[in-house]
Amino acid sequence: MSEELKKMDELFDRLFPIMRSITGEGVRETIRILQEYIPLKMEGIPTGTEVFDWEIPKEWVIREAWIKDKQGNKIIDITDLNLHVVNYSEPVDGWFTLDELKKNIHTIPNKPDAVPYVISYYKERWGFCMSQNQLDSLTDGNYYAYIDSEKVDGELNFAQVVLPGKSDKEVLISTYICHPSMANNELSGPIVTTFLYNRIKQWEDRELTYRFVFIPETIGAISYLNKYGDHLRKKVYSGAVITCIGGKDYNLTLKRSRKDSTPLNKLLDYLVNKEGENINILPFNPNNGSDERHYCSPGFNLPITQFSKMTYGKYQGYHNSLDTKENMTIESLEESVNELEQILKLQELNGYYMNLKPFGEPKLDKYNLYPDINAPALRGRSNNTTLDNRQQLNQMMHVLNYSDGQHLLSDIISKQNYKMVDYIQTINLLIENGLLAGPFYEE
Repeated sequence: MSEELKKMDELFDRLFPIMRSITGEGVRETIRILQEYIPLKMEGIPTGTEVFDWEIPKEWVIREAWIKDKQGNKIIDITDLNLHVVNYSEPVDGWFTLDELKKNIHTIPNKPDAVPYVISYYKERWGFCMSQNQLDSLTDGNYYAYIDSEKVDGELNFAQVVLPGKSDKEVLISTYICHPSMANNELSGPIVTTFLYNRIKQWEDRELTYRFVFIPETIGAISYLNKYGDHLRKKVYSGAVITCIGGKDYNLTLKRSRKDSTPLNKLLDYLVNKEGENINILPFNPNNGSDERHYCSPGFNLPITQFSKMTYGKYQGYHNSLDTKENMTIESLEESVNELEQILKLQELNGYYMNLKPFGEPKLDKYNLYPDINAPALRGRSNNTTLDNRQQLNQMMHVLNYSDGQHLLSDIISKQNYKMVDYIQTINLLIENGLLAGPFYEE
């Protein structure tokens, strides 16, 4: 097991037991732990603050939640599984018949072993969650239901950190930290985002600036946009929401941004259609998903996509207790970090370029980039020494001809049959010899 994988596993085990919600100490504790891995700055917005059409709710404080039978045996207890209480539940303290209790118990009948994740953020109610099998096993009689909770004035918290690059154009990487103990649907996003930050931090030459945001889902994104939306409108070049990004043997999935002709949309189209990458591409759809719906709302229409793997709603453990580390696997998270890092590296390469010698072809042999004699022995060479079936030379001629500041690299190279990574050395040689400038991130 790699050192990185060990750290991911340790971070998972520390975060999994925390009772998280959209507000409260669980969010703050999660951020404080993440701050040991990356230098996040935590911010807060007070209860009652209007954020567009929404209002920051009171903080939910939960201390105990359990059900006992008449012999005093605990039937369920949130100290065993924090999914057992409806998130944001009102307090309750009293005896109920089984029929009365059932009105406030949630199960998943078609998944009889699973305990569901149920929320009621904006409607006051109390309730518990258990498996259908457990509910069916209860005998008639009286049961004591106890929830020690309250809602208090406080704040909604989120955190962010920025890695500056040569350009002030930003790539926004957003993930959520508001669900209790679920693996893929909660912890895959923040863990992958945390370790992706540390990978990008090591890049020697970052072209773009990277903004990493950890927020409660929906109300957190809306609150973040309320505070930083004007900045994002001006600076965001591309970005992605990272969610449900675990899953052994699952392909990476891109959900497109609402604005279709955007950098990540175009890059992934190229990788799938021209290079045959096994990446699923879904259209933008506001009916479901995560915070890309808010970043892509018509008032902002930011170029924000979404990356996932074991996608929400399409696996057995979605929003229930079957969403475990064993079903997700930590190894799949490291694989996702590898894949996302490669995509973001290619996005940096996939900018606009300018030919600095645009009047006729440059005299490439002056720079040892072309054979200086036309002879049978040099056919198939890019210069006097490089025997590569003229691959480098073909790439250079194509890049130089179309580098007019109006074509992304992916548009240029789609006319040839070389992979994008093959152009890294070619472009570096052209830049080093003063023949090419870039990458730029605006036409």
